[in-house]
Amino acid sequence: MESESRRVYLRLLTHVRPYVRMFLLAVAAMALLAATEAGFPILLGPTFDGTFVQKDLHIVAWLALAIVGLFMLRGLAAFGSAVAMSWVATRVIMDLRQQMFDKLLVLPSASYDRYTSGALISKITYDAVQVHAAASHVVTIVIRDSLTVLALLAWMIYLNWQLTLIPILTAPLVLAVVKALGKRLRRVSHEQQRCMGELTHVVQESVDGYKVVRGFGGQPFERERFRRAANRMRQFEVKFAAGSSASSPITQVITAAALAIILYITAVRSAAGEVSVGEFVSFVTAMGMIFSPLKRLTGVNGAIQKGIAAAQSVFELIDQAPEPDTGQIQIGRAQGRIELQSVAFGYATRESRALHGLSLDIAPGETVALVGPSGSGKTTIAHLIARFYQPGSGRILIDGIDVADLTLDSLRSNIALVSQDVVLFNGTIAENIA
Repeated sequence: MESESRRVYLRLLTHVRPYVRMFLLAVAAMALLAATEAGFPILLGPTFDGTFVQKDLHIVAWLALAIVGLFMLRGLAAFGSAVAMSWVATRVIMDLRQQMFDKLLVLPSASYDRYTSGALISKITYDAVQVHAAASHVVTIVIRDSLTVLALLAWMIYLNWQLTLIPILTAPLVLAVVKALGKRLRRVSHEQQRCMGELTHVVQESVDGYKVVRGFGGQPFERERFRRAANRMRQFEVKFAAGSSASSPITQVITAAALAIILYITAVRSAAGEVSVGEFVSFVTAMGMIFSPLKRLTGVNGAIQKGIAAAQSVFELIDQAPEPDTGQIQIGRAQGRIELQSVAFGYATRESRALHGLSLDIAPGETVALVGPSGSGKTTIAHLIARFYQPGSGRILIDGIDVADLTLDSLRSNIALVSQDVVLFNGTIAENIA
């Protein structure tokens, strides 16, 4: 599972490649931001020594100006990294959404039978939002805060490497907690995606069929159906929030214990005169500043797992095989002879077959009416002729040519299909009949 998560995240990062320049600009701004974070405790040391030990106000004045300049630089770096990272993330998500929508346009009809419309819509909307969080917020925290922690640790090691070993040695324990919770968070996140698909499907059906719902007094039933779907979504959101929040207090206790030990030892050494006031303040400040990025790094695991689960869902759709178009013959203008030779067909979602050894011979210009009860296969025949589905056995011929040997464009350009599922697209009349 861990290797699968790594593979998914690495694949997600490959979508950053077209925008690598902007991404590197964001990383450079984050590195500068991390350097300014470490710069503050570095400047505090000589400031306190100059004030309380050397009592040199000239040095203190220059250091005060340096601190102001440092924070100005920090603000510019934070702004630059946020804008650049947001630009990259939104481009990546737009590309993924476009790839998903492009795949929807060429999916085989069997795929639409397997997925509900709500599940497909949820992939482009809800799942893409979760991937956006993984592509921007998570990456920003991981890069920026990791660099900040490294910069502060480097300064603390420079001041006193023995004391700095204490927080370093606690890192494996923190990582063990994060890893254990990560597996549960990923499972819950998959359930969240499934529930969001169900919720979207319920809403879509109620909106599309509002006349039927009202005409037959189905409002109470639909209201209860929505309540159940929304409640399932709520339950998994609570589970995810509980699992995601559990890592922070555990890791904070571990980190706080390490910092308390460091603070006590440093205070004792400072009282004994082994450490100057400036060094003491600088070390304690760096130690305090390292707490926030560590907290964010340990708390980001929930967003990572949710992003990985969402990316798996997104790539599952993108990786679907398109509708097969293996035909090589361009038929041009067909005469209109249709032959069905012992055609059998069954939907994958149903146990019984829709057609059993059906044979038909329809001459050009002939009008044929197929009469039968609902579900007897009338619409199925039209779908098979248009190659929305492939027959299980038998052949379908147009002008003596097997439809499997025709290109889809040439076949369907000869077919005018008025389906029982009428859809009016949001646009002009010309756009609807184009």
